[in-house]
This record gives sequence, C-alpha cells and structure tokens, in this order.
Amino acid sequence: MMNEEQFYRDTWVEVNLDHIRDNVAQMKSLLPGDVEMMAVVKANAYGHGDVQVAKTALEAGASSLAVAFLDEALALRQKGIDAPILVLGATNPSYVQIAAEHQITLTIFQEDWVREAKEVLGKDATVSVHLKLDTGMGRIGIRDKETLLKIEGLLGEDPRFQLDGVFTHFATADSGDLSYFQEQLSKFKSMISALKTKPRMIHASNSAASLREPAAFFNGIRFGIAMYGLSPSVEMKEALPFSLKEAFSLRTKLIHVKKLLPGETVSYGATYEAQEEEWIGTLPIGYADGWIRKLQGNVVLVNGMRVPIVGRICMDQCMIKLPCELTVGTVVTLIGQDQNDAIAIDEVASWLDTINYEIPCLISSRVPRIYVKAGKKMAVSNPILKLLDKKKA
Repeated sequence: MMNEEQFYRDTWVEVNLDHIRDNVAQMKSLLPGDVEMMAVVKANAYGHGDVQVAKTALEAGASSLAVAFLDEALALRQKGIDAPILVLGATNPSYVQIAAEHQITLTIFQEDWVREAKEVLGKDATVSVHLKLDTGMGRIGIRDKETLLKIEGLLGEDPRFQLDGVFTHFATADSGDLSYFQEQLSKFKSMISALKTKPRMIHASNSAASLREPAAFFNGIRFGIAMYGLSPSVEMKEALPFSLKEAFSLRTKLIHVKKLLPGETVSYGATYEAQEEEWIGTLPIGYADGWIRKLQGNVVLVNGMRVPIVGRICMDQCMIKLPCELTVGTVVTLIGQDQNDAIAIDEVASWLDTINYEIPCLISSRVPRIYVKAGKKMAVSNPILKLLDKKKA
C-alpha cells in the first residue's frame, strides 16, 4: 500500500522546521513572561504544512494555534493536535456544537450569532469564544461599545459560553507611517475598557506589531508570516529585531534536455524563438502547481547559476535556457539556496508584483512537502497519495 511518506514526481517543496523553530524561539525571547504566543497556521500554515508547523511552533514556545476556518481546526484535531485552537474567521452558528465537541474556540462579533448558537448548542455543552473588534481593518468585528456590551451580556447570561478572549487586527502595522496603527490601538484600548469583565486573553499584535511595538503586546500576540522567516513588509526588513530564517524552498529536476537550432521555438504560441544553437531543459512544474504563467522570463538556479524561463509556462511543465548541455536529473532551484546564490520568496513576489505571503500559498498541494529537521529529512507529506490510500482502505 502507498503511504503519505512517498512521492513519485521530480518536483518538491523543502520545509526547514529548524528555521521555523528558531523564528518562534527568537520572538518568544523578546516577549515578557506573561505574554502568550499564538502561532498562526491557517491556509495549511501558509503553504508549509499545518500539523508539521503546528507541532514545531508548540515545541518552540507557542501556547496555542490560530486558523481561518473551522475545517482547518478540525483537520488539526484529526491529526492529533490537542493544543488550544482559535478560529479567526466567521463560523456559521449551526456548527457551534461541533466546535464545542472538539474544544475549538470560535470568534464572534454579532448579536444574532449568539442567539442562533444558543438554540443549537447542547444543554450540557460548553464552547469557548473570543470577541473580534473592528478598530479599523474593515472586515469583520464589533464596531462600537454598545454592541460589544450587548454581546457580552448575551454571553454572560448563558454559562455554556465561555468568553476567553478579545482581539483586533491592525491594518497598517507593517507600514512606515504608524499613525493609523496608533488610532486603532487607542480605539481597541477604549473598547476593551468598556467590558464589565476582562477576558483571560487580550491580543492585537500580528507579526508586524509583535516585531516592532511592545505597547501592543497586551498578554498575547499572533505570530504568523514572520514564523515562516518572511518579513511582514519590505519596509520593515531593515528594522527587524532579529534575523528571520526563511523556511520554504521549491526544487525540481531536469526531465529532458535538447538542442534547439536557430529559428526553432518553445511552448504554446511559439513566443520564444532560438536565435542561435541553444540547450533547452524541461522542468516538471507548471501553473497547476502554482508556478504561474506570469513567471515567464524570470529565472531559476541551476548549479548556482541563474538561467531564464523561456516560452510560456504550461499547466504541468516549463522550459529553461541552459548554459550548456546538462544531464537529466540535475536539480533546479526555483525558490531557495543553490550554492552561492539564492532566490528568496521576496524576489519571486517582486516579479509578480505581490506580497511574500502569497508565494508559498500559491504552491499547490499536489507538490509534495519534505520536512527537514536537524539537517535530516524527517517526513514527507503527499496529499494526493494519501487520498488514494483512503480510497483503497
């Protein structure tokens, strides 16, 4: 029987768990002893692997986890994670019993939600909740003290609901101008001062605020993008309190090498034409893997040398111009270190005119993840073969 420790393609992601551990430990060392760290592992841990990152973060000093949706929290429970988990986004009130059964903390911000959830929650069940305050992000959250007090009252009259926390999210903590951040921080303090009973945990800081604004620690932070070794913004990179270690690399191998003659073309649309005799290599990665068509014309690393991607990127393959004839099986680095050069996630983000958060999230689950710990391959995650195993069982 196949298992999730196998994969049969020449493209993979390497996730360095030691780097994640170091990033968490470095941040933890900057926090006062009474400030908890919540590790954000939503979106499959920003593409790195939810359970592997969650275990590493908890071992390194995080006390709880955060995800975006209830499904993500349940997936962690199914994989054996028993640490506290907060769902940061909205959850349909009809699912409150499921959350209670699995001891998953929900975010709430609407009076009607509480009323509807009361009708669903079992009479002997309890569910932990955090209140989300919208102090200027403009997504979800309680916007005024009157609503906040009404929701607090609705929760207080029903012992099945345990108000465990209150939080907000900063919109500009990673920018050079912190004036709006200060406005949000002031509003958050004002709103929580209206609560009749302070919840156990008060948290506002994302990675950006955690790295630069101790005044916003309260007694908890949410450590997200920086845990993966990525700066929350380009503006912040030079002012970080410690060096972040990037954890994500993307590699593949040459599966075909051929010589083109002048005038011969490459890929769809024949947009690339050889001007002289050229060696062209084919890579088994394409836009279905998250290596999108817009990356045409940028570079990869082969034996420490930068070589261009030529022709249109296909669904499952793309082509590169080689400096000379190379052997099939030669490793090619799309993201990461190769000898004395490296292609960082920030560089790929600049090619795509986007932020570094998006790049590892783009690399699809059909690309296997290899986990490296203490310099050795610890495990491989391959969702495709895992699904086949389930079908056979």
